[in-house]
Amino acid sequence: MFKRFRRLRINKNLRDLVRETSLHVEDFIYPLFVKSGEGIKKEIGSMPGVFQMSIDEVLKECKKIQELGLNSILLFGIPAVKDSVGSDALCEHGIIASAIKAIKKDFPDMFVITDVCFCEFTDHGHCGILDMENETVNNDATLEILVKQAVLHAKLGVDMIAPSGMMDGTIEVLREGLDAAGYENLPIMAYSTKFASAYYGPFRDVAESAPSFGDRRSYQMDPANRREAIAESVEDEMQGADILMVKPALAYLDIIREIKDATTTPMAIYNVSGEYAMLKAAGKAGVIDYERVMMETMIAFKRAGADIIISYHAKEVAEILSKK
Repeated sequence: MFKRFRRLRINKNLRDLVRETSLHVEDFIYPLFVKSGEGIKKEIGSMPGVFQMSIDEVLKECKKIQELGLNSILLFGIPAVKDSVGSDALCEHGIIASAIKAIKKDFPDMFVITDVCFCEFTDHGHCGILDMENETVNNDATLEILVKQAVLHAKLGVDMIAPSGMMDGTIEVLREGLDAAGYENLPIMAYSTKFASAYYGPFRDVAESAPSFGDRRSYQMDPANRREAIAESVEDEMQGADILMVKPALAYLDIIREIKDATTTPMAIYNVSGEYAMLKAAGKAGVIDYERVMMETMIAFKRAGADIIISYHAKEVAEILSKK
C-alpha cells in the first residue's frame, strides 16, 4: 500500500525537517498606542492585553518586548487636543514626535515605524483635510500635509514610515518629498491594499479615531473587489513603495497570495483589531484552544505569502517561540 505521506508524519523530528512554513520572532511588528500624559496604562475593553500608554509606560513596554526578541514597533498617537487638520501630527512637540525622541534615546536599536495619517489627530476622525462639499477627504490637500508629517518623522530619526490613509498618489509624493529633504534611504511601508472593513472596530476604541460622521468607504477599498486590490498594490510598487501591505489579513488570504505572486516587493499583513478580539473572546469563552488557534492563524498568514506580520498577538507569539 502506498504510504508516502504518512511516512513523513510519523516522527516529530521528521515532521519538523519537512515543514514548509515557519514562524520567527523577527517576522513580527508590534503596534503601540501612545497617549498624551504621564503614568497612563489603560487597557481597552474590546482588546484585552492592548493598552493606551503614556510615553513613560511605552518605554517600559519597549524594554519588555526587546527581552522577548521583538525589535520592531509601529506607533500610533492619541493627542491631548484634536482639531480639524490634525495639528498635533505636524508639531515637533506632538505626541508621536515626543515618543520617537524618547524611544530612540533609550532604545537606539529599536526599529521604529510610524503611522503617517491624520485620523487619530483630527476632531472629525477622518484621514486628512475634509472636502465638506462632498463629505469626504480632499485627496491633494491631504497629500501636502502627509509629506510634512513624514519629513518631520524622518528628522526625528524614525526608521520607516507607514502611510495608512489610502489617498491616491501617496507613495509617489512621499518618496519625492523625503528624497528632496535628504531622506532618500528612509523606507516606506505602503498600506497598499487596505479595505473598508468592519474588522477595524476595536482599533477605533484604542486609537480614539472613529469618524464623527459617515465612514471611510470613499477612500478605503471595497472588500468585494479582488482585481482592484491587486492593482492598488501593483501601483504602489511602481510608485516606489519598499514594502506592500494587505489589511485586514484573515478574510483576505486570497488577496495576499495573489499580490505576492504579482509583485516582487516584500509583503506585510496587518492582523487587525477585530481579528485579535475575536480570538480573545473565543479563547475566554473556552470554545477554542486559544494558543493553538492563534499560532495556526499566524502560519496561515506566512503560508499565504506574508513576509512581515503586524499583530497585537506579537508578544504572545514571541513568548511561545522562545519556549521551543
